[in-house]
Amino acid sequence: MNGIGWARGKPPSEAPKKAKKKAAEASSNVFSMFEQAQIQEFKEAFTIMDQNRDGFIDKNDLRDTFCALGRLNVGNDELDEMLKMAPGPINFTIFLSMFGEKLKGTDPEETIINAFKIFDPEGQGVLKGEDIKYYIMSQADKFTEAEVEDMFTNFPLDVAGNLDYKNLCYVITHGEDKETE
Repeated sequence: MNGIGWARGKPPSEAPKKAKKKAAEASSNVFSMFEQAQIQEFKEAFTIMDQNRDGFIDKNDLRDTFCALGRLNVGNDELDEMLKMAPGPINFTIFLSMFGEKLKGTDPEETIINAFKIFDPEGQGVLKGEDIKYYIMSQADKFTEAEVEDMFTNFPLDVAGNLDYKNLCYVITHGEDKETE
């Protein structure tokens, strides 16, 4: 028996129970950050990345994932830097919590829509592509021409040359296109 636990007035088995409870609370908090459908999507992504199916994403899994995406010459330093972002071995709970940390700084959908509404006083939900291009290339954190083209590739303008900013905001905050749900 551990005499130190008894000296503090606690049975020796109490401390490990509290540690297990804290760990369980931490992991359950991660899962409560997302909707069930989002958790399933993250699980599918994790499974794809876990190439060797050992329940952890390691350097070789990352390298294989990059190769599958067409990027063949990823350096060890870059992979090591990515792995350092995790607090430990990357199992699914850690993977999910890392996404939660990244998404924590994202403004709510309503806030982002309200920012776009400044340019859309009638509230139509669309902005002229040329206007939005001008604004984001000339104001505050200026986009480059390449970044604007990339945005329009991912969020194409409609036939009239307009950007559906409400759909864009939804994708930013929810991760997928409303129309594909």
